[in-house]
Amino acid sequence: MSAADCIELEDSILALSMVGDLSMGQPFDQSRRTARLVQMLAQACNGAGEHTEIGRQVALLRWSGCTANAQGFTRLLGDDVEGRNAMLTHTLDEAGQRAMHRSTPLAQIHCEVSGDIAHTLGLRAEVEHGLRHVFEQYDGEGRPSGLRHPQVPEVVYQVSLAGDLEILSRTHGLETALRWIASRSDRRYPAALAAEMLQHAEDWLAQLRTPQVTTSRQTAPSVPLTLVGDVIDLKLPWLAGYSRRASELVRDAARLGGLPETSVDHLGQAALIHGLGRAAVPNRVWNTPGALLEGDLELVRLVPYWTSRACSQIPSLAVSGQIAAHAYERLDGSGYFRNLNADALHSEHRLLAAALAWQALLSERPWRPALTQDAAARLLLDEAQQGRFEHRACQAVIAAARGDATMAACKPTAGLLSERETEILRRISTGGSNKEVARQLGISPSTVRTHVENLFRKLQCTTRAAATLKALTLGLI
Repeated sequence: MSAADCIELEDSILALSMVGDLSMGQPFDQSRRTARLVQMLAQACNGAGEHTEIGRQVALLRWSGCTANAQGFTRLLGDDVEGRNAMLTHTLDEAGQRAMHRSTPLAQIHCEVSGDIAHTLGLRAEVEHGLRHVFEQYDGEGRPSGLRHPQVPEVVYQVSLAGDLEILSRTHGLETALRWIASRSDRRYPAALAAEMLQHAEDWLAQLRTPQVTTSRQTAPSVPLTLVGDVIDLKLPWLAGYSRRASELVRDAARLGGLPETSVDHLGQAALIHGLGRAAVPNRVWNTPGALLEGDLELVRLVPYWTSRACSQIPSLAVSGQIAAHAYERLDGSGYFRNLNADALHSEHRLLAAALAWQALLSERPWRPALTQDAAARLLLDEAQQGRFEHRACQAVIAAARGDATMAACKPTAGLLSERETEILRRISTGGSNKEVARQLGISPSTVRTHVENLFRKLQCTTRAAATLKALTLGLI
């Protein structure tokens, strides 16, 4: 792992909170809003102190384990994202409510992973302990251990109460939320704590409408961004390690392609987080073999949008997040979510797209085995010849995957252009006129004109700009 793949602790927590929110079918500021409510409640009850920060971190990370049990919720409720949203908003149908009686193993997975994440991040023991018991209740009816008051950590009550208020007031209105909270006193959380929340709920919710001012960070610790990538990949069992492998590959390919080290670092980060928006799409969609229905396809098209939106709010991921948002764009405009074409795609975008496509081809999927390197290379280069990927980027990725020390010369078109035509195209692509090229090469302008007409015909172009673009796409120049 490169040192450049480390980000500030707070940014890592924010990224994980957004992955969790999207996985639960919530707006990606749900955990942040809950965290603010927890801080208000904790301070009202116990004054200022480090316990407010403990509550904030537990609130931000309480959904961090939900990618790990997404497949289980798919089997339980049919749709891991919408099913969990219905669970939180109390809109599950009777069948779903009955199914939830079998959810204890899923809660155990969630809490164990959340606790391990806190431990890996080096957070306080109280944060880790709270996350390992985040679904426990006052009356012992919670999960996964069935703890009863006073064994349940107080931070669990605070986070549960704040989360209920935030979600229920937003989806059903404040009065309904307050009635429900009151009915759960000394069942879900202590009556005294619920009373404190009921007293201040309206004012505290109003305060959430004012953006929180972020304070400057002093010597903030750094943590591996690979953890965020790993948590993203946990959503689908067949994705384990995918982001890590893609990150290593695109770094090597970028160096072979001669990109500056800053771009190498940003590409490595982009590969680790490119799937952040995947959390918002149900597993049933990802596990569907063959062509997707239009509605499901639209959900997939939104993946880079959610990645872009989330990373734009995380300072140290702003640049790499925008590169990641181009992961599925294609040179011919057939990609998503913006349907950009070659003119709008930079070297970093092209290289990341090729690296992720290569990594996907070499990875096993539920509906197909992994391809061999030779088969993957043929398929990727064919896609490049059809104008979807840049050939030079594909060559760099293939060379990096094979461990080559240098990039092989690009010969994608089996001699489509002659050596002389290629040389003339290279010169006119930089603005040289027929007369200038003729003088440089020691041939007549009419000969240059003939070569230009021939290469236009072969490339199926009628202008120099179009010929230049296609030649760059195919790696001819």
